[in-house]
Amino acid sequence: MNVYDFDGTIYKDDSTRDFYYFLLKNYTRVIKYLPSFILDAIKYKLDVVTKTHMKETFYRFLNSFGDGEIETIVERFWDTHRKKIYDWYYKVKKLDDVIISASPRYILEPICKELNVHLICSEVDVRNGNYIGENCYGEEKVRRFYKEYPDGVIDEFYSDSKSDEPLAKISKTPHIVDKNGNIKDWKF
Repeated sequence: MNVYDFDGTIYKDDSTRDFYYFLLKNYTRVIKYLPSFILDAIKYKLDVVTKTHMKETFYRFLNSFGDGEIETIVERFWDTHRKKIYDWYYKVKKLDDVIISASPRYILEPICKELNVHLICSEVDVRNGNYIGENCYGEEKVRRFYKEYPDGVIDEFYSDSKSDEPLAKISKTPHIVDKNGNIKDWKF
């Protein structure tokens, strides 16, 4: 099977950031959560809080929406952002592809269903922004891959980030994707 990171790999940017900008433009009430996120981002850089804690602070904007509202908004988001999926992905796509991402399920699930690809990702409670389990990042991606595919073999792996080196190391043929969508062999 082939495994892909999502943001910066098959999607030209960061889907979570793009989604937040989409919210700021269309639902300005989310801006009230920005100051606490900025404070926690600084604390994260100073190693005072964990990455997961910082991201939970960021996802607090979900408190601004009622039941089912965010799902509808995500669908509208993908109506305008699916064009950011690199064309090269459609050319290499296979039926057993897997996307493993740190981005939350509530953002990625609709587009992954459309692409007909299996998704392994961070689980975030859409009602309050709390993580359900660990952020799907680094070694956690490998752990989750083997949890879902105990005997899984990654033929080709694609990512834009060296933080995905743990997945690259367990892949037969790892690739790095640059910011322009160019694919190169992964160098360890």
